[in-house]
Amino acid sequence: MLINRSRIRTFAGASLLVTAAMFATACQNSDDTSSGSGDSSASAEATAKASTGADTGKEAGSGSSGGSSGAKGEGSQEGSGADTGNGERGKVGQACGANDISWSTRNESQAGGYILVIAKAKPGITCTLPAALPTVAFGSDGTEAGPAEQAVGPAITLGRGTTAYAGVNPKTTKENGGKELDSIIVGIGDEDPNPVSLPVGTITVDEPIVTNWHTSAADAVPFGGTDQ
Repeated sequence: MLINRSRIRTFAGASLLVTAAMFATACQNSDDTSSGSGDSSASAEATAKASTGADTGKEAGSGSSGGSSGAKGEGSQEGSGADTGNGERGKVGQACGANDISWSTRNESQAGGYILVIAKAKPGITCTLPAALPTVAFGSDGTEAGPAEQAVGPAITLGRGTTAYAGVNPKTTKENGGKELDSIIVGIGDEDPNPVSLPVGTITVDEPIVTNWHTSAADAVPFGGTDQ
């Protein structure tokens, strides 16, 4: 009986040891599985955060680029312009040539008599008269009108109903004499390749003067000269 009891005890002890070993193994596997699941969840969460951060960075970069582009767009709209003669800047446009203009003249009696030159842009043309005196010449000897004003006026854009006027006094001296002509030659500056000859009736020319271009005929009276 002692032998049998000893065997039973031995067998029971061995069974307990096996059971304990199996339980420990199962617990370890459960812990490993839990740990692996936790690691996988943490990895997935980190990947999601990294992806979100990258997308946010891209959006921020895109916004910055858009702002830069907008700034460039605003800068490109600002032009240096051209001096209009009154301290302001104007948009640069086509400069007028004599062949861009429809010309006419009118004899006026004010200031001892003078010739009013009238300039209008031809249909479909918009151009700018520079801030400079008109070029007015008399006869084949190249006599040109001098300035009737102390400073040049502003540039004038012709077109859309705008008309420019300049006044020419062909004789500013008191002495008798001078050359008689029946036309004047007008150009837009000395370098105009296409000056025009305008009929004015019979005039006596001696030390002529001319005003700046003006948008009002009343401002284009050539006061000045020795007769004034």
